[in-house]
Amino acid sequence: MIKAVGGVEILPKHKASCHCGAVELVLDLPDGIVNPRRCDCSICRRKGAIVASVRLAGIRVVKGADVLRIYQFNTNTAKHYFCSICGIYTHHQRRSNPEEYGFNVGCLEGVNPFDIPDVPTNDGINHPADRR
Repeated sequence: MIKAVGGVEILPKHKASCHCGAVELVLDLPDGIVNPRRCDCSICRRKGAIVASVRLAGIRVVKGADVLRIYQFNTNTAKHYFCSICGIYTHHQRRSNPEEYGFNVGCLEGVNPFDIPDVPTNDGINHPADRR
């Protein structure tokens, strides 16, 4: 659990946004940032984002639902959301746990994800769902 990043406190209800501000989210983060990670699957290695997880009910789109777009590929299980104006990935419904969203830590208000040390990389190339 990470309760502060670079001197910025992670609030229990923390705002997040895309680059242009057209999309704004409020995330329920009572325990701070939990399990930040990178992934080396084909889409994540291209986006390069550090992600953490939150329950499906833990993200509320407060602005810009009309400009959010969804990208799906491969099994079409995961839903990757991005702003159709600036292109920034904000969050995704996870393939490995469809009851959770992964969110882009870099979209959290005031947070520089480069201030999080030692972020592990998950093996997304060999996804757990592909081993069944």
